[in-house]
Amino acid sequence: MYGSYAQDSTAKEEAPKPVISGYIDMYYRHNFSEPTKASGVYNNFTSFTNSHNSFELGMASVKLEHSIGKVGVVADIGFGKRAEEFSYNDANTRFAIKQAYLTYSPWKNIKLTAGSWATHVGYEVVDPYLNRNYSMSYMFSYGPFFHTGLKADITAGRSGFMIGIANPTDLKSASFSPKHIIAQYSFAPTDKFKAYLNFHGGKPSDDARLNQFDLVLTGVVSDNFSLGYNGTVTSAKSKDATGKFGDYNNWWGSAVYLNVDPKPWFGLTLRGEYFDNKNAVSAAPEASIFATTLSANFKIGGLTIIPELRHDAANTEIFTDHSNTLTKGSTSGLLAAVYKF
Repeated sequence: MYGSYAQDSTAKEEAPKPVISGYIDMYYRHNFSEPTKASGVYNNFTSFTNSHNSFELGMASVKLEHSIGKVGVVADIGFGKRAEEFSYNDANTRFAIKQAYLTYSPWKNIKLTAGSWATHVGYEVVDPYLNRNYSMSYMFSYGPFFHTGLKADITAGRSGFMIGIANPTDLKSASFSPKHIIAQYSFAPTDKFKAYLNFHGGKPSDDARLNQFDLVLTGVVSDNFSLGYNGTVTSAKSKDATGKFGDYNNWWGSAVYLNVDPKPWFGLTLRGEYFDNKNAVSAAPEASIFATTLSANFKIGGLTIIPELRHDAANTEIFTDHSNTLTKGSTSGLLAAVYKF
């Protein structure tokens, strides 16, 4: 939103008012493998739903946006487990600054941003009202959450370009640390199809190198059917005991999202994701995993109720059953509620 004010000897135009929005979400998750309390596991290796047989607050979030002329500011704060996990590098608190940045548009097709903002990488986002599945993908969970730095967005017809420099992934403060490069190219040949090619890479430390390439495609087939695709690969290497860099290893993933909306108040989304971390590059289990998630969305005004069924199947035993025995698969049911204002 952009506004301006003018002043003469007789009148003064009112400055634009801030825009305030937000949401609150909560959920209950039950893992049908019934892991024991003594095992200390929940059969969950993705973000924000690490619980079993418990009602949980996800996040209470408030976002303030304000702009005058070419200058704008965004402050986005959250409280809850989701906020704490999103800002996991910050002090151990459930209150978090999700985003805080300033913008300046010297020309209508160029915008400069300085501060901290949610990542451009991936199909899914931290705010649950923008996702149709409540549980998160592996690609979201082990990719970047946010960036802190400076970027420039440029639009040219149906193409968009972004280039920036930022702290290492998910760090709001990084004194003396090498900086990362972030970039995006977007293309929308029609209003119903969009493509995004994303990149971030650099040195997490002086002894490591990391690069991630990510592709997102979205398409609207009809008023009742749309689909999305996300594919990503992250390559990393580090120095050995002699101080020399070894070869790059990678983790990668691919997911398809099928969305059906037979009624304005009811929709279904099926997500199928394959995630490969057999080289143990990410913090996820050293395995390849196929996860299938079916979510319904019931909308009542600003409220969305999301019942969900999810099954994760791995090529090796990474889950735990009720007898504390390792297994290759796990099924969970979840009921979430998200209210957006």
